[in-house]
Amino acid sequence: MENITVNYLHRAEIWLCLATVIYFFINGAQIFETLVLVPKWTVSPPKSLKILSDGHGMSLKTFWILFHSIHEIVFIMAIIFCWKIDPVRNWLILLFVIHLLVRIWTLSYFAPNIIDFQKMADQQFVTEAVAARISRWQLLNYVRVAVFIAVSIGFIPLCIKLFSIRI
Repeated sequence: MENITVNYLHRAEIWLCLATVIYFFINGAQIFETLVLVPKWTVSPPKSLKILSDGHGMSLKTFWILFHSIHEIVFIMAIIFCWKIDPVRNWLILLFVIHLLVRIWTLSYFAPNIIDFQKMADQQFVTEAVAARISRWQLLNYVRVAVFIAVSIGFIPLCIKLFSIRI
């Protein structure tokens, strides 16, 4: 941790705190969605799937794209500005890799499935296989949200470590 100035440390603190706050904000939205909205659209498909359809219910697509994009930029900036601080940098990289893996899972599994579910909203009934897919999606979403929460909690000791550094 040589060549660290007060200014460098200050910028690292700002970016890490921003990444932490935004992550907790996103997790709050994920928890709300998981506990309040998901049970509403999974309760009695296909009728309940209308809540997912643009123009008929709510679309959270813009919200999630915007906030995940902002957060990932800030997360990368935190890594960049904490680069000279080895223990913080190394843990941030690990947290980012875990975060990235869950985002890839989200984009490859959760998003395509929810798009399929939206398309089923106008059907008269759903098969047992579709009902099982919806149930599996809901269960795996609990796992996904738990991992995101664990990653965000992982920021706390990094903030403590960073703020305890004295130059």
